[in-house]
Amino acid sequence: MPQLPAQYTQEPEIGPITQELRASLAKTWEGETGLRGWLGTVDHKILGIRYIITAFVFLILGGLEALVMRIQLAGPEQTLLTPEQYNELFSMHGITMIFLYALPILSGFSIFLFPLLLGTRDMAFPRLNAFSYWVFLFSGLFIYASFLAGAVPNAGWFNYPPYSLKQYNPGMNIDFYALGMILLGISTTTGSINFLITFLRLRAPGMSLNRTPVMLWGTTTISVGNLLAVPAVSLAFFLLWLDRQYGTHFYGVEEGGKPLLWQHLFWLYAHPWVYIIVLPAMGMVSDILPVFCRRPLVGYSLVVLATVTTMILGFGVWVHHMFATGIPFLSLSYFSGASFIITIPSAVSVFAWVATIWVGRPVIKTPFLYSASFIVMFVIAGVSGVMTASVPADLQLHDTYFVLAHLHYTIVGINLFGVLAGLYFWFPKMTGRMMNERLGVIAFWFVFFGFNLTFLPMHWTGLMGMPRRIYTYPAGTGWDLTNMLTTVGSFVMAFGILLVLINVMQGRWFGKRAGPNPWDAPTLEWSMPSPPPVYNFAVQPMVASRHPLWEDRLGEGTGRTALDRGPMLDKGKQQLITSMFDSEPLLVSKVASDSLWPFFATLTMTGFFAALLFHWPYAAGVLGVLTLLCGFFWNWPHAQLEQVAGSQNA
Repeated sequence: MPQLPAQYTQEPEIGPITQELRASLAKTWEGETGLRGWLGTVDHKILGIRYIITAFVFLILGGLEALVMRIQLAGPEQTLLTPEQYNELFSMHGITMIFLYALPILSGFSIFLFPLLLGTRDMAFPRLNAFSYWVFLFSGLFIYASFLAGAVPNAGWFNYPPYSLKQYNPGMNIDFYALGMILLGISTTTGSINFLITFLRLRAPGMSLNRTPVMLWGTTTISVGNLLAVPAVSLAFFLLWLDRQYGTHFYGVEEGGKPLLWQHLFWLYAHPWVYIIVLPAMGMVSDILPVFCRRPLVGYSLVVLATVTTMILGFGVWVHHMFATGIPFLSLSYFSGASFIITIPSAVSVFAWVATIWVGRPVIKTPFLYSASFIVMFVIAGVSGVMTASVPADLQLHDTYFVLAHLHYTIVGINLFGVLAGLYFWFPKMTGRMMNERLGVIAFWFVFFGFNLTFLPMHWTGLMGMPRRIYTYPAGTGWDLTNMLTTVGSFVMAFGILLVLINVMQGRWFGKRAGPNPWDAPTLEWSMPSPPPVYNFAVQPMVASRHPLWEDRLGEGTGRTALDRGPMLDKGKQQLITSMFDSEPLLVSKVASDSLWPFFATLTMTGFFAALLFHWPYAAGVLGVLTLLCGFFWNWPHAQLEQVAGSQNA
């Protein structure tokens, strides 16, 4: 490294945690108050909780849409919904659950937990973190504004041409979806860059790659996946928008376009997306189960390897969504084989979880119940996935309710049960209070029983030949009973989710006070008060093992993790940059302060997309320039950012 001038260098002072240090750090890191502080905060803990709350709101919206559809399908020849209304509801249900709930909820947990698990004070790019949240929120509002405009997306979340082309769908319905997805892709991409850099350069000294919690591996792995997959779908939607607005010929058959091009681009993104929304949940369960089994995870290295391998293989199986499109036999064979192979790393994770329970001493609490049931869902989803990976079976099951059942066990089962395990587990750290255990167990059984009553009968409905995406069905088909069971199950599950929400609110305001480590967990976030102070760690932790808080009982590592004495980093908002592999200290980094510019940039950028939607070219030009100006001022090196190392905080 070249020699830097003295004003750019600093040797962190090593010292103990004192009340004076805590007071000084609190003054330095405390953000602004009022509306300005609310809009301009870059605190990862606040943004993480906002992500979680926003994603839960979208989960409720998507769930209500599903309940209306289930009433429609409870019996034959129902007339609650028209075919067009049904198309709109199942399109918005899919869009909401997949894009506005499943990944954002995991991003919320990761944003809250990443610095705490890594032993640092914030994300690598705090303002980019705030920008990512605001763009996620505004893209969701943008898509849902289609209800106000009377132009709700109606071609399914898969949005296949030619159904989505202008000649068959002339309103703005698909344009809301296309532009909203491009906007959402900006949020996903910026968030992924932030996770990746934070993981690689902000791990506490001593936290080498083989000492990193599995959840962080899951989020980092899917961040790389996002950076590869999101451009494909953004391009797909951009080409569709060009076809619809300017008459280009990418997808229209009449003009020489290829509808299959859409399917390739879409599934090149959407199949890896299945793993993107489950791998962080798998990581959460991998970190939660050992806490309640009172022993380390069995096969840590194999589970991490399986996580990375699953993501890599996930990019090689997208065509198994296209087995019925008439593609060449050689392609069918390759993608079928690849789909079978992906079960191997999945099975490794399952065996590791089961072995951890088997050799441990399980303590049955609500997070454990959700984690253990997560394994059940994972296995059921995997078994039905093997069936659909087989070309002959898939050709029979294609576009039936069997595939719908597999999809929901994969996405809802694995994602939702992992998320609820994480919610009960980290709620004390987020709020400083405990959720009600008895109400938690009652809610769990409603969710577990309701989920399986909803989606297990769908396998039989599909085997009896009921197609997906039909708004009603005639009497005498034999589908009546299974559809009624599914509808009843959906309401039971909804009641369970309602109990979870009641428990959250009860716990938030009336729950028992939580200590720093109510579950006796081993990772760094439990070494600090609940909720964490605004600066996270008073001194930089120096990590010596994979389980810093269990070192005394496990005797692992070559030394002891230092939590009470270390680099104080109190010359302004600072955190330590470390090396990528061995996590050795390299630099002291200045952390950006609160700023309104990420919010303003999101406002103008959303306005830019709205102007495109309504064909206002001059307004789009002005708003585009304003967005660039916001980015310019966002990065303006104000003195209060203290970007010169060594400057003293005022």
